[in-house]
Amino acid sequence: MLALLIYRIIILLLLPILLLILLCRSLSNPHYRQRLTERLGFFPNSCRKGGIVIHAASVGEVIALTPFVEALLLQHPQLAITVTTFTPTGSAQVKKQFGSRVQHSFLPLDIYPCTQLFLKRLQPKLMIFMETELWPNLISQCASQCGANKKIKLLLINARLSANSVKNYQKINALIKPTLNHFDKILCQSQDNLSKFLKLGASPQQCQLSGNLKFDISVNANTNEQQAKLTELLPTNRPLWLVASTHQGDEKIALAAFDTIKKSYPQLLLVLVPRHPERFNFVAKLCASKGYSLAKRSENTRVTEQDIWLLDTLGELMAAYALADIVTMGGSFSDIGGHNPLEPALFKKPIIVGSDMSNFTEITHQLKQNQGVIKLSSTEKNEHALQLAQAVLDLLADKKAANLLGIQAHQVVLNNQGASARTLAQVQKLIT
Repeated sequence: MLALLIYRIIILLLLPILLLILLCRSLSNPHYRQRLTERLGFFPNSCRKGGIVIHAASVGEVIALTPFVEALLLQHPQLAITVTTFTPTGSAQVKKQFGSRVQHSFLPLDIYPCTQLFLKRLQPKLMIFMETELWPNLISQCASQCGANKKIKLLLINARLSANSVKNYQKINALIKPTLNHFDKILCQSQDNLSKFLKLGASPQQCQLSGNLKFDISVNANTNEQQAKLTELLPTNRPLWLVASTHQGDEKIALAAFDTIKKSYPQLLLVLVPRHPERFNFVAKLCASKGYSLAKRSENTRVTEQDIWLLDTLGELMAAYALADIVTMGGSFSDIGGHNPLEPALFKKPIIVGSDMSNFTEITHQLKQNQGVIKLSSTEKNEHALQLAQAVLDLLADKKAANLLGIQAHQVVLNNQGASARTLAQVQKLIT
C-alpha cells in the first residue's frame, strides 16, 4: 500500500510534465494535442455502462486483438465493448477496424482523479489489459470497490515480459507484485513468459498458458478491398521489396542496400512504410537526397518508373504485404525490438529481419526453427546494409527458395492459432 501511495503522489506531481510531453509530441503529430480531456478521464457521459473495457496501446495490439474483439461482439451483443488506446495511430486503427460497433477513447493517464472519473463513467464489469500493460493505480482501483460496490474483474491477456522488463520491474517489486496479484487471471503467450510472471510474484493459480493472439490474424473483406485499391496504383512487371514499420536509421540501411541491389535488379521497386506518421516527410526528403525518384501513396498516383513508393498512409500495411515479393521488418536493426513478422507470414511472403527481434522472441524462434524467416546475424551497423542486400539478392535470384520460405512461415501461423478462443473462454468465466 505504501508503494502505491508513493507512486500515486509522484505521478500526480508529474501531471504537468506528462501533459507537456504530449504537447511536445503534438508539434510533429497534432493528434497528440487533440482529445486531451480523454487523457484526464472524461469519457462521454452518453456512453453505455457496465460492459467490458479492453486496452490496446497502439496499432500492433489493435490488429492482434481484432479476431478476439470480433468474436466478443458476436458472443455478447448486449454488452458495451470499449476499446482504449494510448497512441493516435492506435486510435485511428480502432475506428477503421470497428467503427461505431465499439466505444473508444484514449486510456487516461494513470493518475488517481483521472482514472477514478474514467471508471465512474464506464462502470465496467471487466477490464482487460494486454501484454506488458501494467497500470498500477488503475488496476488497484479496479480491484477495490467500484461502481455499485462491485469489484471490477481484471484480466491480462497475451501476457509477455522481456528480460529487460523483468529486471526493471524487479527494482520496483513492492509496486509490481501487488499489481500482478490484483488480476483474476494472467493468460501468457508462452511457458517462458509464464515463468517470468511467477518470478515477479504472480501466483501459479493466476497464471495460465493461452498462446499468442498475434497468430490468430486473418484476411478480412476490408483488407481485400484495400489490396484491390493498391494494386491499381502499382506496376505489374516489377518485383516489389517492402520494408515495413521503419524507425530512425532503418531507411538509411534500406537505401544503402537498395543501392547494391539495383545494380543487378534495376526494376526493383522499394516500398518504405515508416512506423510513425510524423516521419513521413523526413523519409521522403531522405529518399530525394539520395537521388531516388519517389511516389507517395497519399497522392494516389500510379507508380510508373519511380524507384521508391512511400506508403505514407495509415491502416494499409496489411494489404501492402499481400502485394510484396519480399518483406523486411523495420525496427529490427537497432534496439527497438522489431515488429510483428506474422502479418507478412499470413500472405506466405519471404521475410527478412535484423538481429534484434526481442519483442517477438518466441515467434522469431519458431519461424527460424521451421525455416520460415531469414534473420541477419550482424549487430554491427556498418554491416547491416551489406547483409540485407545479400539476403534480398539471394531471394530475388531463387524464387523457389523464396516461395518455400513464405510457405513455411505461413505454416507456423496455422500451427499456433487458437489463443482467441481460449481467451474468450476465460472472459466468459469472469463475467458470468
